[in-house]
Amino acid sequence: MIFSSASFFVFLLATLALYAAADTQRQRAGLLLAASLVFYASWKPAYLLLLLASLGINYRLYTSLLARRSRAVLVFAVTLNLCLLGVAKYLAFATESVLAAVAWLGWGGTTDAPGWMHWALPLGISFYTFHMLSAMFDVWRGTWAKPVSFSRWCLYVTFFPHLIAGPILRPGQLIDQLGELQPLRADAFRLGGTIFAAGLVKKALLADNLAPIADAAFSSPAALDAAAAWTGTLAFAFQIYFDFSGYSEMAIGLALLFGVVLPRNFLYPYHSRNPTEFWRRWHVTLSQWLRDYLYIALGGNRGGPARTYLNLMTTMVLGGLWHGANWTFVVWGALQGAYLVGHRLLSGAFERLGVAPDGAAGRALALAGVPATFMLMLVAWVFFRAADFGSATTILTAMAGLHEPASGGLAFRRYEVGIVGVGALVAALEPALVRICERRGIGWWWRVPFVLRGGAYATLVLAIVAFGGATQKFIYFDF
Repeated sequence: MIFSSASFFVFLLATLALYAAADTQRQRAGLLLAASLVFYASWKPAYLLLLLASLGINYRLYTSLLARRSRAVLVFAVTLNLCLLGVAKYLAFATESVLAAVAWLGWGGTTDAPGWMHWALPLGISFYTFHMLSAMFDVWRGTWAKPVSFSRWCLYVTFFPHLIAGPILRPGQLIDQLGELQPLRADAFRLGGTIFAAGLVKKALLADNLAPIADAAFSSPAALDAAAAWTGTLAFAFQIYFDFSGYSEMAIGLALLFGVVLPRNFLYPYHSRNPTEFWRRWHVTLSQWLRDYLYIALGGNRGGPARTYLNLMTTMVLGGLWHGANWTFVVWGALQGAYLVGHRLLSGAFERLGVAPDGAAGRALALAGVPATFMLMLVAWVFFRAADFGSATTILTAMAGLHEPASGGLAFRRYEVGIVGVGALVAALEPALVRICERRGIGWWWRVPFVLRGGAYATLVLAIVAFGGATQKFIYFDF
């Protein structure tokens, strides 16, 4: 069930009705756990067994760590979870990479992994694995030490708003809230509904309309001239932003319906002045997870500049690989690491030259940094979206105006270019629009006469039906 699908709205209404009828905290928690498991099973029931097994094993490891902070238990927990994730997500990729290397050396022929290795990726496995590892790491570091029941543990991991694609949570951000579930509240319901609606607009009206444009470009790289390559790449840049930030806002809104607060996951990343700032704004909970549990564990910025740069590169390459089992994701991660290292080097150089961030030169550099950072991210997005290296290099060559498209090249129509323009405009204006809404609050909206509000809701529904693109699954469901 995709958050923007009709079947999900039926599921949500049924869950809300049953939740409203629940009288106690235990009943509310039990209902949300049952609903979350039904939600997950609706995708592929067999994988519910894998999720339940993972929940049970990791709960046992979690309680063992609580009883005694043993390094051996932590290492076993990390190894077990990474092995499960590796087999489920990377076995075919690793096998084909080894076979390709063997073939390149002239020692073998086929480079294809056996067919049985190409199973469907268990939905959300990268996310729910990280949720459980967060708890292990926090117990080990001493930042979380509360025993929880098995049912609360299961709900922490499977709570349906965040189960499939985050936000990636720490136990301190959710477990206590799940132990204090309250009856439905009008204020939380209004705010949650508003945030959910904003995410739905991003997904249905923007991301789903941008998707066919990006798909057309990236499926036919040889047919692209410069204009088509730029249009397709920009379409994907805005598609992935509206798709994932839309999902995150829908998740935050859904959780608020039940009185649960989830952290923001996107802070207008395309307004970033440098790559470091971009990663403080893009997929915030993943960035924080990688920083706290990987980058710092590797040594962080201790040990001198060279070690810091190595740690940054390692963290981002592994972050790229977390997104998908393809060498293009490794390159994407390596580019992000190189951007972060490059920004540190440039910042140090400007500091030695006496360029003050709040001076005229510093402000000019910051202003120029916004389009420069966006361009760097565009290059990286090409590798993120392309099927292989050849496709990525062809698209980048076309963007540079150095590629002659094949006969019958791809040309986008004006309205398709217009859709990309609308995406750019919304991304540019979004911070200002949100600031206005935050300043005024949402109370004014609920003082508008019911007839006018009803008309606005009807208009929104009609707009989604009339102008919404064909329903697409969320991009991050594949990760």
